[in-house]
This record gives sequence, C-alpha cells and structure tokens, in this order.
Amino acid sequence: MPSPMDEFRRRRAEGHARLVDTEHLGIKRFHRLDADAYADRSAEGRLDARTKELLGLVASAVLRCDDCITYHLEQCVSAGWTLEEIEDALNVALVVGGSITIPHLRRARLTLDELFAQRD
Repeated sequence: MPSPMDEFRRRRAEGHARLVDTEHLGIKRFHRLDADAYADRSAEGRLDARTKELLGLVASAVLRCDDCITYHLEQCVSAGWTLEEIEDALNVALVVGGSITIPHLRRARLTLDELFAQRD
C-alpha cells in the first residue's frame, strides 16, 4: 500500500502534467513566474533556493494550503534543512497565522515524520 507521501507525489505529478499541458498563456506565465521566484539568486547577493523553500513553507502554512505545505516540506528536507530548523520555521507560521494553523501543523508534523523516515 502506498504511503501518504507516495500518494501525494503521484497525484501531484499527474495533476501537474495535465496543468502544464495547457496552451493557456496566463497559466504558462504564472508557472514561469513561480519557477523564477524560487530560483537560486545567491550569486547575485540575493536569497538562495534553499532559503526560499523555507519561506514558501511558512507562507503556505499561514495560507493553510496542505498541498503547498507538503510540497515545501519535501523540498525543505531535500534541501537539507534539519527537523529542528523546519519546526522553528513552522513556529513562525503559527505565530503569524494563529491557532487556525494548528491542524495544518499537525499534518505537517506527520508528513515530516514520513519524509525523514524515507530519507534514513
């Protein structure tokens, strides 16, 4: 039986493939804007991609988007953020977003358990 992360990855890849297949100019432009926003700019004295993923995680938690949170958690773990660093970032999201973010942080914590277990 696939794990929740495996199922998330499958569903996201399937849906994303269909979405990027579109010929709609606005959707194509937004995807390009999104990719550019997360690009590494450290050589220009700006933020690196690793830090931007952590920022994306906090913004996603404040906005309460579980798919976005899961995506950014996976990116953060892949980028080498430690559990403690990610939890600290989620604490910022909790302070900014308030108690309404707690259910999302619960799911995030379970996702982190799975991501770090898969990594080991």
